[in-house]
Amino acid sequence: MTNTGGGYWRRLVRRLTTDVSELDADDLSRKAVEVGAVRACDCKSGEEVTVLGRLRSVELCPRDAAATLEAELYDGTEGVTLVWLGRRRIAGIEPGRTIKARGRIAVRDGRKVLYNPYYELQNAS
Repeated sequence: MTNTGGGYWRRLVRRLTTDVSELDADDLSRKAVEVGAVRACDCKSGEEVTVLGRLRSVELCPRDAAATLEAELYDGTEGVTLVWLGRRRIAGIEPGRTIKARGRIAVRDGRKVLYNPYYELQNAS
């Protein structure tokens, strides 16, 4: 049997025995690398990065009378918080949506954050 056949069986057994959330995280991470995005776990504070992932949560956080829309983007390795200052809602920014975001990474309370990122909504696939 060739290596491709052995690889097929290994992948099949892995797909049948691995937790669905783990497989989803692997797929997200693989897609991010395919489009040239940086994995969230590899992002360092101060770097200009492009990340691709799925929005886990979206919430309006009114702080000091200025509205702030926050969304947690998960790329299969780690989460990045996307923060839009002065926004109450953005069409298409909703939980479960896959987006590509670009900006400069900051760290707030030990978490990675992109403030007012440029973003692209991705097609469901």
